[in-house]
Amino acid sequence: MAEDADIDLAAVRGSLPGGRVTKDDVAREARGRAAPPARAPSRAPAGPASEAPAYSQYELQPGDRVIQMTPLRKIVAEHMVYSKRVSPHVGTVAEVDLAGVVRVREQHKRAFQETHGFALTYLPFVVHTLVRALREFPRLNASVVDDTIVEKQALHVGIATETEKGLMVPVVRHADRLSLAGLAAAIEDLSSRARSKKLSADELRGGTFTISNPGRHGNLYGFAIINQPQVAILRMGEIVKRPVVRTIAGEDAIAIRPIMHLALSYDHRAVDGAPANAFLHRVCELLEEAEFDL
Repeated sequence: MAEDADIDLAAVRGSLPGGRVTKDDVAREARGRAAPPARAPSRAPAGPASEAPAYSQYELQPGDRVIQMTPLRKIVAEHMVYSKRVSPHVGTVAEVDLAGVVRVREQHKRAFQETHGFALTYLPFVVHTLVRALREFPRLNASVVDDTIVEKQALHVGIATETEKGLMVPVVRHADRLSLAGLAAAIEDLSSRARSKKLSADELRGGTFTISNPGRHGNLYGFAIINQPQVAILRMGEIVKRPVVRTIAGEDAIAIRPIMHLALSYDHRAVDGAPANAFLHRVCELLEEAEFDL
C-alpha cells in the first residue's frame, strides 16, 4: 500500500507500541498528502497575545481582577522563562539538624542585637557555610559560556529578597572574605535598601551563586529557578522541631531537633548528580558542626 502511494514507511508515524506502522497509519499519511494545503486565515499583525496557542487564552469573567505586570515583574518573568528554557534543571534535597546553629544563635543574639542594632537571623549562618562549601566545590560557582564551563574565582552571593515591587536579588560581594557578623551586616543592609528602593543597579549584578529564603508559614522545601548565568541556587526551608532518631551513649533514641530542608537546583549541563549531592552534603555537614566565630 505504501509503495502504491509512493510513501516512505520510515516517514510514517506508527500508532502501535514501538512505533509499528499499521494500514490505517499509511492511509492517514496518504490522505494528508492528498489534502489541499490549508489557507491561513487573515488576522491582525502578530503580537505576544496573538502568537500564543489557543489553549493558553483566557476569556475574562465577571468579577475577575486584571493586574498589569510591573516592569520589574515582566523582567523577572522573562528571566525565569529563559532560565528554564536554557538550563536543564535538576533538584536534590537534604535534611539538616540545626541544633548547633540554634545553640550558637541563642548564646549570641542578645549581644549581637545590642552591638549591631538588628536581629541575628539564621540566613547568615547558611551563607557562611555555603561559601566555605563553594570553595571546595568550585563547579557550583560557575557559568556555562558557549561550549565551556567557567569556574569563577570571585564568590559573590545573591540574596533573593521579596519587595513591594517584586523579587530582587542584591549581591554580597566577596562573601568568602566576610566573617559571620560581616555577612549578617551585609545581608541586612542590602535587604533593607532593596525594600526601600535604594539599591543601585550595580548591586544587583554579578552574582555567582544565589540563595533563597522564602521564610515561614509551612515552607517545607521547594526548588527555585536558577538565576542566570549561574549554574545553581539553594533554597532554604522552614525550621521545624521534629522527632528524629539519634545515637546517644551508644543507644538509639528519639530526640526533638530543629530540622530544616535545603533544596539545591542545578544546571545539568555543568554539574552532575554526584558533585551536586556532595556539595549539598558538605553544606549540611558544616551547619551541623556549627563551628562559628562571631
